Amino acid sequence: MAYDEFMADRLRKILNEKNVLFSEKKMMGGLCIMVDDKMLCGLLYNKKHETDVLMARIGEEAAEEAMKKEACHPMDFTGRPMKGYVFVKAEACDSEEDFAKWVQLCLDFNPLAKSSKTSKKKKKKV
Repeated sequence: MAYDEFMADRLRKILNEKNVLFSEKKMMGGLCIMVDDKMLCGLLYNKKHETDVLMARIGEEAAEEAMKKEACHPMDFTGRPMKGYVFVKAEACDSEEDFAKWVQLCLDFNPLAKSSKTSKKKKKKV
């Protein structure tokens, strides 16, 4: 797998304890957690930093603050960082308390996040 299954189980446990309805999608070589049809967070192995990471969607303001921490890096797949997202190294999620705090930041931002646009094929008039 391209992500840490133990970390995924811990994430599921936190969300279940908080009674959060979520779905999972395997994408980007990892696992993406969706809440209200929006990406909440995800897990993957980051080759650049050679570690498992939590992809946290926490909003631009919280991301700026998080970037001050050594264990956080901009979330960039293409060399261009995504605004409002950070990669959090697994070491910053070792304790249940720390992991739960990161997940809570994601949950706090989720109601403010926009869903990705679904592509709809335009129908041609005949």
